[in-house]
Amino acid sequence: MRWFKLAVAYTAACAVRVGAYELDVNDRESIKKGAELAADGMMHYYAGHLPGNTPGILPPPYYWWEVGAMFGALMDHWWYTGNDTWNDIVMQGMLHQIGADGMIMPKNQTTTEGNDDQAFWALATMTAAERGFPNPPEGQPQWLAVTQTVFNLQTTRWDDEHCDGGLRWQIFTWNNGYDYKNTVSNGCLFQIATRLARYTGNQTYSDWANKIWDWSVESGLISDDYRFYDGLDIRSNCTINHNQWSYNAGLYLGGSAFMYNITTGDEQVKWKKRLDGILWMAGVFFHPQQTDIMYEAICEPYPRGCNTDQKSFKAYFSRWLAITTQMAPYTASIIMPKLRTSAVAALGTCVGGTDGVTCGLKWYKGDWGAWDGSYGVGEQMAVMEVSQSLLIEGMPAPFTENIGGNSTGDPSAGGGGDNPQLNAIVDLSQPTAGQKAGAAFATLTVLSMTGYMVYYMVT
Repeated sequence: MRWFKLAVAYTAACAVRVGAYELDVNDRESIKKGAELAADGMMHYYAGHLPGNTPGILPPPYYWWEVGAMFGALMDHWWYTGNDTWNDIVMQGMLHQIGADGMIMPKNQTTTEGNDDQAFWALATMTAAERGFPNPPEGQPQWLAVTQTVFNLQTTRWDDEHCDGGLRWQIFTWNNGYDYKNTVSNGCLFQIATRLARYTGNQTYSDWANKIWDWSVESGLISDDYRFYDGLDIRSNCTINHNQWSYNAGLYLGGSAFMYNITTGDEQVKWKKRLDGILWMAGVFFHPQQTDIMYEAICEPYPRGCNTDQKSFKAYFSRWLAITTQMAPYTASIIMPKLRTSAVAALGTCVGGTDGVTCGLKWYKGDWGAWDGSYGVGEQMAVMEVSQSLLIEGMPAPFTENIGGNSTGDPSAGGGGDNPQLNAIVDLSQPTAGQKAGAAFATLTVLSMTGYMVYYMVT
């Protein structure tokens, strides 16, 4: 497979430079071509659609959640550019991983699946409903209903007993991280709630959005000056891990923009204050010397660098910055200059690899037309997302049930924590030794990296 050949070539440090892509931020065709260059490179890593492979799965070292994130990015790519090259692949992979019950808990993932993993796929199904992505065949779970299923499942996992609320990182008790309540899981549920609120007009979703925000503040995951920390540990008296990641800020930024969009009066004033605060503090994710160029502040500059997951975080941050400009148009004057500058710098790194167009990670290096040697799905997706986000100006807003949307919903889908369908997927009573080993392996890298980052943040 080509992804394997590329990996071997990169390991050998072979690179052929063919010239960096010169993006014209004022030309929509130039933007489309740049985004397609990055998207094409990303899809060379995916082989789930080929005979004998599993749809919706990337090869190691990529975890399952990132495919859901990738498919969401490709739906946006189709929406922005009109390029439907990968639509059939996205449809195949989404339906295979969603499953016939619509719960996005496939048997090949349930023993290690976390709330954030499941939620990233639900964010993609929400995007499908909002963008008018082709509906699944009749008899298959529909995009809106799947999103509602995940929302309902996750709200039954809300844990008031420890730290006065919040969603745990992990779903199952035997997984490392079950005693950790991370911001990304709660931020995903927050954003899903806000987008369902706008799409359906159902007040229940708005109520949950407010509940999640309030708990995130009261627990200390969101500081008074709108810093978004990594999470808290139940076992150590709800102690906060103060690492800051761009996608956490992006999740709450995008969700707050949706709430601003659907509220009026004092409620809208409240959400505007939050939006303004998040935007101000989000400046930490733009390089201090290379003004307006996005970077992952607590891993990119350091020798050990970012892990596989973290290399993709700028993709989602870019995505939610862009949607904020639609949901809260007054923010465009702040956000769009940063996205334009970042996109030019990002595409300037796409000179690496054996193909001469592989994109890098460190856009801020200041050496336009140079590749830093980093490569992979996350790097390509981040460049694609920040580039195509420039096309949001003039595009229609996300659909709703009343305006443009045609996805079928089911507000009661998903049941509760005692759902017999859920219990049939995996024996919840007692994990096997193999399940425990697999779960430990799946979370070891993340936990180790967290410790490493804490070290660098305090030294």
